[in-house]
Amino acid sequence: MRVRTKSSHETIELGKRIGRLLGPGDVVALIGELGTGKTHLIKGLAAGAGVKRFSYISSPSFTLIHEYPGKVPVTHVDLFRLITEREAEDLGLEEYFQGRGITAIEWADKIPSLLPKDVLRIHLTHTGERTRSIEVIGKGYRYEERVDNLAKLLKNEVSKNSRTSKTRQKCLRQREE
Repeated sequence: MRVRTKSSHETIELGKRIGRLLGPGDVVALIGELGTGKTHLIKGLAAGAGVKRFSYISSPSFTLIHEYPGKVPVTHVDLFRLITEREAEDLGLEEYFQGRGITAIEWADKIPSLLPKDVLRIHLTHTGERTRSIEVIGKGYRYEERVDNLAKLLKNEVSKNSRTSKTRQKCLRQREE
């Protein structure tokens, strides 16, 4: 599934929708160049999972891992500074993957053999100065189901917005008459 966002706000909103669909033990692997919105997506994901102070979330580039309490706790892993996959082996990521929260990993492409077989992959790409293309891919049944649910949710929102827009246009026409 592919989604386009036109601002950091839209990227955070998409993250919220994804976060509401996730649960304990879920792993989200984010892949994309610098500045593609990985951290914004994680802010939204955390908000959707019930993290109260999601606005404080930033890239943990120097500490590598930050944990945020919430309805469903979120662990934010940023592997930007790692050069080799071997450097990540001592982080104890397996414990997070099987933990009671959601684990969101920026630069997940740096640890391909350490990621669980079943995972939610999110590829972010620049499509313009502020626009992004965000591809959400479910690997494994539970994540495929989450992607399907996200697609249905977004389709319903588009349909609802379209109906709302048509109603607004009708009201405007009636006011003009």
